[in-house]
Amino acid sequence: MKKLLYLLYISTFCVLYSCSDNDNTETITYKIHEPVFMNATTFRNSVKVSVTPQKITQKGKICFYGDYLYISEPDKGIHIIDNRIPSSPKNAGFIELMGNADLSIRNNMLYADSYIDLVWFDISNPAKPELKGRLENVFEKALPPMEDFRFGYDYAMCYLNNDNKDIIIGWTLVERTETVKRNMIGCYDYAYMQNSSNSGSGANGLNGSMSRFGLYQDYLYTVINNTMNIFNLSGDKPVKAADNIYIGGNVETIFSYKDNMFMGTPTGMLIYSVKDPLKPDYQSSLQHVYGCDPVVVEDDLAYVTIHSGNMCGQNANELFIVDVSDVKMPKQIVSYTMTGPKGLGIDNGTLFLCDDGLKVYKSDDPQKLISNQLAHHKGMNGYDVIPHDNTLMMIAEDGLYQYDYSDLQNIRQISVLTIGK
Repeated sequence: MKKLLYLLYISTFCVLYSCSDNDNTETITYKIHEPVFMNATTFRNSVKVSVTPQKITQKGKICFYGDYLYISEPDKGIHIIDNRIPSSPKNAGFIELMGNADLSIRNNMLYADSYIDLVWFDISNPAKPELKGRLENVFEKALPPMEDFRFGYDYAMCYLNNDNKDIIIGWTLVERTETVKRNMIGCYDYAYMQNSSNSGSGANGLNGSMSRFGLYQDYLYTVINNTMNIFNLSGDKPVKAADNIYIGGNVETIFSYKDNMFMGTPTGMLIYSVKDPLKPDYQSSLQHVYGCDPVVVEDDLAYVTIHSGNMCGQNANELFIVDVSDVKMPKQIVSYTMTGPKGLGIDNGTLFLCDDGLKVYKSDDPQKLISNQLAHHKGMNGYDVIPHDNTLMMIAEDGLYQYDYSDLQNIRQISVLTIGK
């Protein structure tokens, strides 16, 4: 994705300005993100745990554990939802955690990213999490989301001129006018542009399909910035268990199934074996049209969605079903055109899909999936789901929706917890 944005960025200048044989410079006006910094000590001391709930103002990643649902609100922190009675969920507390996007839970420990750090909490008492520790600088060059992904960021300001090693916590989108050199083949000096643009156990929580955190045995696998990190969770604190592994492909999601990790990228699905937990081994990939996609797997069938209207820059909206019984040779069985699919979940032959609200399918026959639709609830923009014990939890733009699917012929909404300012 970063490479694509760079190519679009540089090609835009070449379209807007013609090159001349008589002049090797050009004055250009462009927009770019400049970093906003915070002192590292101040940043790391900003964590706060409160039993006073905070209003959820934005959807985020979700994780379910021990009758509680944890919602990560991007860059703000983690909301704790008491879901012991799904028909009456209660906002029970909040962990203020700057730079958080993902989380995972194992053996009463909640692990979460905080920009470049991994932070963990004891949630033995879910209503009163206890901060236990932090591993610093384990997620290399993890950055906040940008105001407008069409524009890159000033790499030199972020990394070359940051002698104090302060933490990047935000961006300021600015307009610049500068005179730059053209190169021999393209219009503008390549070096300048390069610097100015973005170069299942009971002890485990259940993550939504959009997660970049995956669990296998006693290990936590994270995929951030094209890199896989592996942490050993068997001791009193997580330990970085292996060197970073370059995955590439702009990996966006990870799903653990059997002895494999299934990863969604903008161009397809990657499969890595983790039979040797510290040496993930590439098995195969399945390419498709350019698009953002999460993956879930059950009974050796992988379900993958791609959707338009995002930074992946394409117009396709599809659901793919793939035979992964041989992880070295995945075979696409069928694809279906959808409205705008995002997260999805699978439970014992029932597929839940965020698309034009919530769609539910009987999935035993991939070729007849569409004709086996069980329900379609409209009126919300669903983002991700977790099905568990006949309750479907769906995070949407405007709320946390829950459904009772104990009777597949009568799937009904039982509650909604509002999200919004």
